[in-house]
Amino acid sequence: MPAPLTLYDNYTRTLRRFEPLDPAGPVGVYTCGPTVYDYQHIGNFRTFLFEDILKRVLRWNGYAVRHVMNVTDVGHLTSDADTGEDKMEKGARRTGKTAWEIAQLYTDDFRENLARLNIEDATVLCRATDHIREQIEFIADLERNGYTYTTSDGVYFDTARQPDYGHLARLDVHGLDAGRRVDVGEKRRPTDFALWKFSPPGQQRQMEWDSPWGRGFPGWHIECSAMAQKYLGDYFDIHCGGEDHIPVHHTNEIAQTEARVGTRLANFWMHGYFLLLDNAKMAKSAGEFLRVQSLQERGYDPLVYRYLCLTAHYRTQMSFSWDAMDAAATALDRMRNGVYALRAEPPAAPDAGSVARFTGELNDDLNVPRALAVAWDVLRGDLPAPAKRATLVKFDEVLGLGLAGWVPREVPVPPEIRALADARAAARRARQWSDADRLRAELAAAGWDMEDQPEGYRLKAR
Repeated sequence: MPAPLTLYDNYTRTLRRFEPLDPAGPVGVYTCGPTVYDYQHIGNFRTFLFEDILKRVLRWNGYAVRHVMNVTDVGHLTSDADTGEDKMEKGARRTGKTAWEIAQLYTDDFRENLARLNIEDATVLCRATDHIREQIEFIADLERNGYTYTTSDGVYFDTARQPDYGHLARLDVHGLDAGRRVDVGEKRRPTDFALWKFSPPGQQRQMEWDSPWGRGFPGWHIECSAMAQKYLGDYFDIHCGGEDHIPVHHTNEIAQTEARVGTRLANFWMHGYFLLLDNAKMAKSAGEFLRVQSLQERGYDPLVYRYLCLTAHYRTQMSFSWDAMDAAATALDRMRNGVYALRAEPPAAPDAGSVARFTGELNDDLNVPRALAVAWDVLRGDLPAPAKRATLVKFDEVLGLGLAGWVPREVPVPPEIRALADARAAARRARQWSDADRLRAELAAAGWDMEDQPEGYRLKAR
């Protein structure tokens, strides 16, 4: 029997056995989604890929999953310290479109790229602007419970009311207060955060609403707590996001929920680590970032990037390079062709021993790199061909590489290339190895790879 599923919980900083809170119901998973003021970059999608793998592994272990993802289309300021303008208003000014138009534009692009990367849709994709009432009700409850105060620019959460504030990130709150050198405005302490921001006097925002405290818009953190509770309840199984969410966004989600209903919102808090480009976190604020479209423009199938992400554990930072993409492209091509070559075999059941090994690696905190190594062992191993294909197709329920349906791209072979290939095949049959090597090099220089097969050869355009 494979080991039970264990996952790393950042709240307890331990590897814990996963057991659903409700054995009879679906596993509740909430993941922080895109802020749709711009395109998402491939670093963002590394986190979404980790969350997709998590869902697939949960299902692999027999659980149904209810996945809720938010779309932040209001309230995310340009600074996590509650300063600066709303990113949506800034994005609207940059593009010349309305905030509502850019929210739709970038949400649509996000969903298209999910499909390109074979990332499954959430059960519920919820927009912050569709849940203003729920956020206002949440803030009103916090006010009744004595956790808020009002300044000239908004309603703030009073973190001093919680002795264990910042536990998720192990924040030294007293040290932050003692060492502060920045102006926090009317906030009482640096860790306090906005629940509702008032519209600036004399300015009309594109996204603003009436509230008991004045016309304005919600803070960034309140949307996730409100929508998670609406769709998953006061305490659910797993909350995910990127590692940058730990010290501020997720810390504040927990604080709000504890103040409202007395729970830490989720039983497990899981975080995907950064994608690094030139040893720095990929970020839209840097001005230049790579999109899925950027990869396609360089000739890569988006699933090559998915494969690349499978080669690194979600709790390790991963460096991106074009050389790494080339290696991933080669590996994915070999795996696809290997599975395709088995297509004519009759159906069979997956190999139980290999499935158990694969499950054991997945259940060790989503150790997909080692699970991928099991897949390669199967492909290169001596299982009967029907069992080999069935096992790899079964594995792909988690890997998500589309192995069962992949077919080689048919490219017409020019007559001169076919003549070179025939000449090389003849040289091999005659054991004229130097001539065969020379002809293979000529084919490669012309942009063609020649793969020797028992029944002859196969040509593939590069």
